[in-house]
Amino acid sequence: MRLGCHDVPPESSIPSQPDLPEPQAGLVARAIAELRDRASVTVELGERFAAAGFDLALVGGPVRDALMGRLGDDLDLTTNAKPEQVLNLVRGWADAVWDVGIAFGTVGLRKDEHKIEITTYRAESYAVDSRKPGVTYGTSLAADLVRRDFTVNAMAVRLPSMEFVDLHNGLADLAAGVLRTPGTPEDSFSDDPLRMMRAARFASTLEFTVAPEVIAAMAAMSGRLAIVSAERVRDELVKLVLGDDPRAGLLLMVESGLAELVLPELPALALEVDEHHRHKDVYEHTLTVLEQAIALESQHEPVIAPDFVLRFAALMHDIGKPRTRRFEDDGGVSFHHHEVVGARMTRKRMGILRFSTDSTDEVAKLVELHLRFHGYGDGEWTDSAVRRYVRDAGDQLVRLHKLTRADCTTRNRAKAEKLARTYDDLEGRIARLSVEEELAAMRPALDGNQIMQILQIPPGRDVGAAYDHLLELRLDHGPMTEDDARDRLLSWWRDRTAQPS
Repeated sequence: MRLGCHDVPPESSIPSQPDLPEPQAGLVARAIAELRDRASVTVELGERFAAAGFDLALVGGPVRDALMGRLGDDLDLTTNAKPEQVLNLVRGWADAVWDVGIAFGTVGLRKDEHKIEITTYRAESYAVDSRKPGVTYGTSLAADLVRRDFTVNAMAVRLPSMEFVDLHNGLADLAAGVLRTPGTPEDSFSDDPLRMMRAARFASTLEFTVAPEVIAAMAAMSGRLAIVSAERVRDELVKLVLGDDPRAGLLLMVESGLAELVLPELPALALEVDEHHRHKDVYEHTLTVLEQAIALESQHEPVIAPDFVLRFAALMHDIGKPRTRRFEDDGGVSFHHHEVVGARMTRKRMGILRFSTDSTDEVAKLVELHLRFHGYGDGEWTDSAVRRYVRDAGDQLVRLHKLTRADCTTRNRAKAEKLARTYDDLEGRIARLSVEEELAAMRPALDGNQIMQILQIPPGRDVGAAYDHLLELRLDHGPMTEDDARDRLLSWWRDRTAQPS
């Protein structure tokens, strides 16, 4: 029988070290040894708390990660000491202390290479219409563990004794790769609806299977996510997309209904037939493009892996198709200008999720440009067209290379190889022109000050128009000398000033 959130055993009944079968006992022993070796500062900290009469325990992610052999430098601890008492205990011992989370019972500190957060035992939950969780302090480690999100995060190691505590079979769930909640899923998600997003994130980052009863509760309670702030939802989505298996997390979001609130453009794609009939729908095509983009992350310099901008652009690149679908007279389906519509939709969605302007601009640019290459194979592009491709991509050129290649999901091997060779040719031409013409620094031969001096005009719109004209000449004809640029500028200016206003 699983415990409910209010069915907490008395602290005295918690076994200090559960009886474990091999190989689980060996796994715990190795994790404890790693924690002693790599997180020895926590033992020292535990001694300080014990001397002051307080409990302290490692809890959650660090315990899970130590058991998985992936312990990092960020450590989470829990205690019965109140935040002000925690501050008194760590000041003078820690290298740095911050209290930005003290309203939620958390004190942060840095000691050596470790970032440590110490949170008072707590029980928090959202009111029906609140966007912020209410926090009340708990009274015991057992009460604290039962309110954790999942059993794999509800294990603890007491400090300084290093005694392992597992009240909810978290170790067994960890070994099985299954996400369950310590109490009922309904209680857990009622306490914090964001945990539903966290389940999808763990499906991606830890590659865990989510228990059927958890999925059922997510589907029944997905609407509760609406009370959580956009920033918290965004952060979980980013972590999911950056995981090792984002497809699994996204599938869970769609299956449970979470995507309808967070990223409704994704399930909408399942309604659209791909115009090339390469997949049963654009939804499946999109997930395949995402996976292929991830496989291409390590190619091209500079390498960014994992790369959120590339991954999210792959996820959003076809979201304009539902709004642009047209049934043609010949029985075909078209999605004209879906890349332009998709870029606008991307900006709107990322704005709702409170993404930064820079990230939004980068993703939207890739969505808008992802089809540009497909005119290249139909006829020889001029050097001017190649220059414009580079200019329009700007600092997203490397990502555009990867996204464009990832967007080829045809099962026809000959067609796929032809597309790859064609893009190889385009990249080769870009490389050649980059060497010959310094494409990365594509500027006219004259700057704004020179334009004003030659034309004898003050700052204003005419200077901008002159600069744009010279840049267009640069794109059409390649580099030119300052003398040539001066002659072209004067000729353009004579024509411009001769026109009737």
